[in-house]
Amino acid sequence: MTTPESEVGREWFLRPVSSSAARRDDPGGPAEGVRLAGRRLPDAVAVASFVLLAFWVTVRFWTHPDHESRVNPTDQAQFEWMMAHGARVVTDFAYPFGSDRMNVPEGVNLMANTSVLSVSLPMTPVTVLLGPRAAFLLFLTGAMIATGTAWYLVISRVLIRSRLAAWVGATFCAFSPAMVSHANAHPNIVAQYVVPLIVWRTLALREPGRWTRNGLFLGLLIIWQAFLNLEILLMTAVGLGVVVAVLVVRRPDLRRYARPFLAGLGVAAGLALVVLAYPLYVQLFGPGAYEGLSRLIRGYRSDVASFFAWPGESLAGDPRDTERLAKNPTEENAFFGWPLAVLVPALVWWMRDRAEVLGLAAVGLLFALLSLGREIRYNGRDTGVPAPWGALENLPILHSVVPTRWALGLTPVVGLLLAYGVARVHELVRRHPTARRQIRFGAVTVLAMALLPLLPTPLPTARLDPVPEFVTSGAWRPYLAGGRSLVTLPLPDTDYADPLRWSAVTGLEMPIARGYFLGPDRRPDAPEGRIALFGATPRPTSSFFATVRRTGAVPPITPQDRVAAVDDLRYWRAGAVVLASHRHEDALRRGMTELSGVEPVRTGGVWLWDVRPLVD
Repeated sequence: MTTPESEVGREWFLRPVSSSAARRDDPGGPAEGVRLAGRRLPDAVAVASFVLLAFWVTVRFWTHPDHESRVNPTDQAQFEWMMAHGARVVTDFAYPFGSDRMNVPEGVNLMANTSVLSVSLPMTPVTVLLGPRAAFLLFLTGAMIATGTAWYLVISRVLIRSRLAAWVGATFCAFSPAMVSHANAHPNIVAQYVVPLIVWRTLALREPGRWTRNGLFLGLLIIWQAFLNLEILLMTAVGLGVVVAVLVVRRPDLRRYARPFLAGLGVAAGLALVVLAYPLYVQLFGPGAYEGLSRLIRGYRSDVASFFAWPGESLAGDPRDTERLAKNPTEENAFFGWPLAVLVPALVWWMRDRAEVLGLAAVGLLFALLSLGREIRYNGRDTGVPAPWGALENLPILHSVVPTRWALGLTPVVGLLLAYGVARVHELVRRHPTARRQIRFGAVTVLAMALLPLLPTPLPTARLDPVPEFVTSGAWRPYLAGGRSLVTLPLPDTDYADPLRWSAVTGLEMPIARGYFLGPDRRPDAPEGRIALFGATPRPTSSFFATVRRTGAVPPITPQDRVAAVDDLRYWRAGAVVLASHRHEDALRRGMTELSGVEPVRTGGVWLWDVRPLVD
């Protein structure tokens, strides 16, 4: 049976967006101005709360400028490098979709990596004036604020009348456990402020007579998101597709909007394809392209028990308790706590008369199932039960998706369901004024039990090693003249990315050998073909120093090792090898000296081997 509240919600959902809203907000006199200010006060309070929460989550970064992410320092270094790359594109007109500043001589395909050009380019003034680390921190903090604000505006202006409901939903969308988890140096994932805008403009496609304008607007948003994070764009497209399909089935009256909707969608797709054709070609077929992720990474999946577990970075959680349920602290995509895990299905059942709610429920169920990977895992143990992702993981495009991140798509689903639930409670209060206290008390109690334990705690940080004076002073320049690169010990990879930060500080003027990025496995006998590796394909010398770093001991060195070392230095176009402070510094220094036959000198906070005579 349809309730009056449902009719109001549906009317609001169907109403075309037009300039009439702006005219209604046009002050017509002092009284109207007071009413307008009263309506805008909740908006200001909502945005202020997002600002406070974002700075609370990142407070340790702001109060300790010499700290970095404790659980994910390598990704932070990579994003600092990406911010420097964006600035270099603007200031030096560098090629935006690839770079020769890392992984010399092969370079890096930046379209196949998280280059975040839609943020790094406009933030060039910040990067140039304040440095890449400040740009990274502003990006991360601003992403949370912008995501909350965008969801709040779209929910309150497009989907639901209630400002309170919009605030509850938007707060969860921006600061859910999954979002806080990815705030550990994944600003490209935390920056989901384009997603609600895409939702808004997709719904606006139903407006008759405006399909060209609406399609162009949506196409621009798709392009923007494509240069921010393609994985989030894919999930948004799948989620919207499911919701629209459910709406059409459950609401036959919506079919009268099919013509403008499809026409606008065609315009959006056409614009996006024209603009993204070349960047996507570079990503899929250009130098440094790869063919999906390794089977190991594609095995990252959500544990069924994690849906009921407390997230590590929350009031109720403990990072030590999540270790068996998540691959690492940055991938706690499915941690909702048992009260919220119980509340969400209850909300769906309560509001099952709304097609929007059923569409959201269908998306949530689909994403939850896909996040389980190829085999269901429960409480840290494989069950042997196959999951749906096993039939999809080898398909084009999907072979580059990390399964557990489908659970990340549950965040806006849950946020919207919470918003719809609060809006229905508000309507119940209006319809039953004599029971308003009891209704409000019950609703507040339920929400408090589900959401208060999930309040985020500040992200953990650790002191970072300072950039050596050898780098900041420019003392490296003479050694790298003529297109040479800097080889660092240890060589940068998934466990050590400080050289990326060094290069970023120089504005990428200092090219480095190898790096931390996604690139193809170039070994002729690669077991999985040209799948993506995190870092460059191993070479004899990089493998040698990886062993030294892991064991703290120098393996026996043969004449063949010395020949291979010279060959590798020539391959990397090395001008100098440097070693900064490291716990195995003595072993690394001894290993390089014995391999090269060159005695190092101490200068600018590093050990320096001038290898130009060896490679010339």
